[in-house]
Amino acid sequence: MGVLEELQPQKVFGFFEELCRIPHGTFDIQRISDHCVAFAKERGLEVVQDEAGNVIIRKPGTEGYENSAPVILQGHMDMVCEKRPESDHDFKKDPLQIYVEDGFVKAKDTTLGGDNGIAVAMAMAVLDSDDIAHPPLEVLITADEEVGMGGAKTVDLYQLKGSRLINIDSEEEGILTAGCAGGIQYEAEFPLTRTSENGVIVSVRIHGLCGGHSGMEIHKQRGNGHKMMGRFLRKAYLDTPFRLISIDGGSKDNVISMDVTAKVLVSETEAAQKITDLALQMKEIWDHEFMGEEPNLAVDASFLEGEAMAATFQETESVIQYLVLVPNGMIEYSRKLEGIVETSLNLGIVETKEASVRTAHLLRSSVESRKEQLKEELDQCVTASGGTPFVTSEYPAWQFQLHSELRDIMVASFRELYGKEPEVSMVHAGLECGIFVGNRPDLDCVSFGPDMFDVHSFQERLSIASTQRTWEYLKTILKNCR
Repeated sequence: MGVLEELQPQKVFGFFEELCRIPHGTFDIQRISDHCVAFAKERGLEVVQDEAGNVIIRKPGTEGYENSAPVILQGHMDMVCEKRPESDHDFKKDPLQIYVEDGFVKAKDTTLGGDNGIAVAMAMAVLDSDDIAHPPLEVLITADEEVGMGGAKTVDLYQLKGSRLINIDSEEEGILTAGCAGGIQYEAEFPLTRTSENGVIVSVRIHGLCGGHSGMEIHKQRGNGHKMMGRFLRKAYLDTPFRLISIDGGSKDNVISMDVTAKVLVSETEAAQKITDLALQMKEIWDHEFMGEEPNLAVDASFLEGEAMAATFQETESVIQYLVLVPNGMIEYSRKLEGIVETSLNLGIVETKEASVRTAHLLRSSVESRKEQLKEELDQCVTASGGTPFVTSEYPAWQFQLHSELRDIMVASFRELYGKEPEVSMVHAGLECGIFVGNRPDLDCVSFGPDMFDVHSFQERLSIASTQRTWEYLKTILKNCR
């Protein structure tokens, strides 16, 4: 018996549970892609799988809808893989340990993958049905969305006959998303010439932060572990100069850093004690500043005598300078859409390599010129701190369109089902619709989805009741796309 077997809509949650059994982190999507292909073939549906792993499944329209214009249902198959530090979950081989609690579907100590497995599950439920009225369907399930949107960039959109695309990758019920921010994946590298030295090794770890989605939750002003570590290291260095051994934290540029560890080398135990004492003092300062909004924040510090590969003092200063100077978090709100973030950036990864420290950021803005300005500001911070900047990927903003036939249908369908008007807005996150419209301008796209919270973190949860209502809404939209 499945964990979600008693939930309604039964098919949606059943297919979602099947997806949760298959590892499907970004860049590890072949198994989930093949599963989607097998699903289609088992039902006699036309299916295409490209080299990137993108899957397109086609189903004819139901009675009375045979000659209607096709509708594209779209979601992505990959998920962000984050877990609690103490978890031994292996995202490469272990199924997610899902469970139900307080009206939500959750995963034990890991991300859930509701972003965006619930979209794939809903599409599968429509494809599997024989009692849902709908026009001809083209279900597009893209690969590797969470890092660079690689699948969306490579899929041949002109093989799709439809021009109305419903993206099911939004995370707040009642909001129809009709535009999104563009983004730049940005990295910097700072050289290290480490040499082996004897001394006292001090280790400081900042962890237990809430983290979360670096677009949807950037306005919540959650603590970024990397910026906090930069602040701490600067204070420590001004009083007790040290040499950097390593600094490491974060695994995704689109996740607010929750856990970071720095190791430094000093010559005497007294100096090490000063640094560990400062760590405890900073914990008190941060608790006061966050006012209870980071309830699980922890700062651990320890030291021991030993030998380590340490950077020079100048290189140490350069890394600290960058961590302190680099902007981070929400930069500006939209001047036209109240409460919507226009521009932000997130320092998601800091890692020490053999001869360098690498940082990875995700810059977002719904205004292309502001996105470019933010990149220029980072370039200045990097070069002033002795580093080398480079862009690894970029995707465009999805511009709001004044007229949209699909949006009109979805607004009317929402009014029919809910008895009220939906909110039509833009979202401060990257959606594949921006790439789709950039590559095929005739597409008419709208995004929606059920309530999900704390996505991209091990606290991610999917509302059961919202999923039920969103499923009924999707069926109503399809009925009205005659």
